Amino acid sequence: MGNTVSCCVSPEESPKLPRQPVDRHEDYQIITDVSDDTGPYLQHISDREVPDELAQESNPSDHARASTIFLCKSQTDSECKYSTLTSPGPLSKKYSSCSTIFIDDSTVSQPNLKSTIKCVTLAIYYHIKNRDSDRSLDIFDEKMHPLSREQVPDNYSVMDPEHKLIYRFVRTLFSAAQLTAECAIVTLVYLERLLTYAEIDICPCNWKRIVLGAILLASKVWDDQAVWNVDYCQILKDITVEDMNEMERHFLELLQFNINVPASVYAKYYFDLRSLAEDNNLLFPLEPLSNERAQKLEAISRLCEDKYKDLSRAAMRRSFSADNLVGIRRSNAVLS
Repeated sequence: MGNTVSCCVSPEESPKLPRQPVDRHEDYQIITDVSDDTGPYLQHISDREVPDELAQESNPSDHARASTIFLCKSQTDSECKYSTLTSPGPLSKKYSSCSTIFIDDSTVSQPNLKSTIKCVTLAIYYHIKNRDSDRSLDIFDEKMHPLSREQVPDNYSVMDPEHKLIYRFVRTLFSAAQLTAECAIVTLVYLERLLTYAEIDICPCNWKRIVLGAILLASKVWDDQAVWNVDYCQILKDITVEDMNEMERHFLELLQFNINVPASVYAKYYFDLRSLAEDNNLLFPLEPLSNERAQKLEAISRLCEDKYKDLSRAAMRRSFSADNLVGIRRSNAVLS
């Protein structure tokens, strides 16, 4: 036989190519026109998917490449930036020197709690201030479902809340429920997803209940030890468990039960919040680099470096696995 290639065809005929598969696309067409006598029609999940171009434009909380709504609303504000947030001026900014190095402890994996809540509530403030209209639902109306026994003022749907009021409301919930900064970012993701999916606006008449529903859902999805609805009833003394349950059911239905937050979307919201803080002179706290902190950073860097070295060695061993059967051979150089 040697190097001769043999096959099962006669010498006069050339080898036939494999037969191409028959296109059976016509056999599996989806029938969308269903009569009433055929029973209930179950829509396939692919029929509900939105094209990528439309999805990225309308659902920024689902795609990392789409711009966040709150950042767009804050940048389109024609008035002066909301400077009442920032008591420190430009002279209070800290700079590193040869003797002292200042670092920002707020990272995407461990954000600073106080600064993150300030940024999230500032994003909610811009949502309310620069809203397009006053579209709302009865389940979120504070007049129909009050959060306290105090009488809701008549101009509750006209007066825009200040940032301090929004921050005080969110900070009270996070402090009493002992929620993390990551939960605040997920809260903002759910809030913008609700506004997009349900096609409503966050306005003075519904902002408290929408924020409460987003915090409630984010705390259950993000934290391992979730806060129960009855726990929020102990924080807000005058709200009932039935009201909390009903609001949670409506919130999930309006989100189409899409509570998934990809890591890319989470990171996008974190860095956009950092941009919002910088635009509004809301600086994250800088702390001097101490010896203990420097040793921890060095240990983390060494651990990551060792981990990547182990991964590279494992990848190299896998790449040489086939050559190890006969030994590694090096080809001789050919000189022409």
